[in-house]
Amino acid sequence: MSLKRHLSPAPLPTPKRFRDSSIPEQRLGLRNGLSFDDSLYDELILCIFSHLSWVDLCTAQPTNKKWCRLTADNELWRNLYLITFGRPRLRGARGHLARSDGREVRPLPGRAAGSYILKDWKWMFRISSNWRKGRCGIERLDPATPLATPEPKIPYLIHIHLAGHLTIVASSCPSLRPTIDIFTSKGAKYTLHCDSQASNNFCQITTMAIDQAPPPVGNIRLVSFLSTGEFIIFLVNPLYPPTSPEILRRAQRQGNTRTLSVLQAVYHHPLLITLSATFSISLYDVSGDIAQHKQTLTSFTSFPPTSMVLSTPAPAMYKLVIIYAAPVYPSHWSIGATELVISGPTRDVSVNISGFLPAPSQASVGQMKVTSTRTVRAFDVPQGWIDDAKITAIREQWNRKVPRVADTQTDGKWVVVAPGENIHFSSTTPPGPNQYVNSMTTLQLYRLHLPAANSVASPPPRLTFVRNLYGQMGPIASLALSDGRCVSLGLNGSLWVWDLEAGTGAEVSSTSTFEYYRDGEPARGVVTFDDRRIVTSKANQIIVHRFDI
Repeated sequence: MSLKRHLSPAPLPTPKRFRDSSIPEQRLGLRNGLSFDDSLYDELILCIFSHLSWVDLCTAQPTNKKWCRLTADNELWRNLYLITFGRPRLRGARGHLARSDGREVRPLPGRAAGSYILKDWKWMFRISSNWRKGRCGIERLDPATPLATPEPKIPYLIHIHLAGHLTIVASSCPSLRPTIDIFTSKGAKYTLHCDSQASNNFCQITTMAIDQAPPPVGNIRLVSFLSTGEFIIFLVNPLYPPTSPEILRRAQRQGNTRTLSVLQAVYHHPLLITLSATFSISLYDVSGDIAQHKQTLTSFTSFPPTSMVLSTPAPAMYKLVIIYAAPVYPSHWSIGATELVISGPTRDVSVNISGFLPAPSQASVGQMKVTSTRTVRAFDVPQGWIDDAKITAIREQWNRKVPRVADTQTDGKWVVVAPGENIHFSSTTPPGPNQYVNSMTTLQLYRLHLPAANSVASPPPRLTFVRNLYGQMGPIASLALSDGRCVSLGLNGSLWVWDLEAGTGAEVSSTSTFEYYRDGEPARGVVTFDDRRIVTSKANQIIVHRFDI
């Protein structure tokens, strides 16, 4: 069968004239120094480079000086960064905007507008690529040794906080003079003393918190809690930490067990919220020279581990989101979430020009009490008679219950749960290094929906299961979550980085020798991170994984 119409011949390119280098007029351009680079404008070459991938750009960079300069164009790498990673900033940072040390961080969990300063997009692309691949450099920090301890050989928990280029470390080991070590990016180490005025015996630092509000005159507010019930607020000078004065101290009342031992705290000046060992939440107003206790709430259905996130959705309102372990009958666990809306001050609270105590005319005016609360759980059994669809949903929830919750973290949007087993070893038979390495741990990822409760018809809060995260071997010791990025530290020393939106993970550090206490209990580990590094502590060792290499 023949075609109804004949195909037209393909257009051929016009024949080119034969060029011979021996002809004088064809060598005229070479005599005048005209080359491929000189015959094209920089804008045209940049247009060609804009169609290349980042691998091709790096390959073309060592061609000559001009290509090295053009392939490093900031706009080229900006487009590549947005196409590859989809965010105009580095993820994983906690704190506030417009820091004096040049780091771009933002409060959590709300979406804050980024600053319009000039960014090195190529360097940001390199850091984000290192995060995705798990490529980093490893350093070690040497914290100060406690003066005296009842059990010096037992590895106690080490608290770690990151504030710009500062690494703030404090050990929970009992001491006569608990100390806080501050490390700078240049390797210098400074010490702050947290002497107790309530007792002359051994005491320890139970937890720390950093102020998320904009800093006063470039300084950072740091609050430290002691086992005696006291807490101390320092005004840390990032340029020279030894000149960091103590600006506020509060001693708890004797016999008040609900606020005696603080295990976790969040701080957004002037509001300080603490969580005690008895699972009591206390609210303090620290705007003046005396910390005022405003309210205490207690729960008998919520249990540790916990994660708290404090934000300011409105000038005169705070929102606290707390994630905790919730029991599932008869002997299993799941997670729950509670939102507390707190009335804030009706006037902006700041400090005077000296950076110490607030001026009397700037004192906060407000109750600072909880005005509303909402609770949602991952495992929820509906009341009354249910249909087949609800039966299927309950069975799916039942399959996600765990024997124990090793840790749970949230950034106000995502929630990650690390299941755990009741691990206990005999002191006569310590575990081997590979005893718990070959078992894969499955992390559970949830999405927390907290719509604004503007009316009665507003939708209820939801805690929706998204996916499981596979890859890490062995039980989990600690989690850290910020801005859609999660870091998990295993009991065997393994370290993984997870992109929660994409559901992908990368191994940063492989397994190491299993470390345990003197009585056979596994060592407690802590992990925290910002936009450029991960800091872990385990068995009195502090390791820094740097991604800005």
